[in-house]
Amino acid sequence: MKEFKKPDLTAPRYRPKAYNLLTDDFFKTFKAKFSKYGDISDKELKKIIKVFNETVYQTVIDSREGVQLPEQVGWLFIGTCDQSKKRNIDYNKSKKYGVTVTNKNWETDGKLCKIFFTSYSLKHKIKNREFWGFTACRNFKRSVSKAYAENWNMYVAVDPKKRIQLLQKSIALKDIDKRKMQEQLKTYNEFDL
Repeated sequence: MKEFKKPDLTAPRYRPKAYNLLTDDFFKTFKAKFSKYGDISDKELKKIIKVFNETVYQTVIDSREGVQLPEQVGWLFIGTCDQSKKRNIDYNKSKKYGVTVTNKNWETDGKLCKIFFTSYSLKHKIKNREFWGFTACRNFKRSVSKAYAENWNMYVAVDPKKRIQLLQKSIALKDIDKRKMQEQLKTYNEFDL
C-alpha cells in the first residue's frame, strides 16, 4: 500500500467562471418577445424555470429511456458504464487511514453512473448541433447518485466502443414498437378471426 499524500488545502485553486443566464436582460428580452407574459414577475419566472428543471431531471431519473428535451434540443439519459481504468481515490478514507484507499463501488457491483446528453435528433437535423452542451447542476448529480445506488440495474448499459447516437435510436425504436403494440392490443379481439 502506498502512503497517502494529503492534498494541500491552502494551494491556489482553479474555479471555472460561473455564468448565470437568468439576468435582467434575459427577462426583458423574454417579456418583449412574449408580451402575454409581461405581467409575470421575474421571481415567478425563476420559480417556473426551477420547477421545470426539477421535473425534467426527476423524469430522467425515473425513466430508463431518459427524456427528449423540448424543441428537440437533445436527449438526456442516465447510463451505466464499466469501472474506469484510473484509480478512483476515496480522499476521506485515505486521509483517515494514511494510505491510499480506492472507491470500488461495491453497492453498484463496480459500475459507474454517467449522465449522457446527445444533440443528435431522431427526425430532423438541428443546425449547429455540435455547439450544444449540457452541464448538470449539483442537485441533479446528487439525486442521480442516490437513485443509481438503489436501482443501478434499471439504467441503460453504455458500450464505450459504440456511438451514443446508435444507442439513442435503438431506445427510441423500441419505444415506438411498444406504443404500436399497445395500440394493436386495444383493438385486438381473439374471437374475430
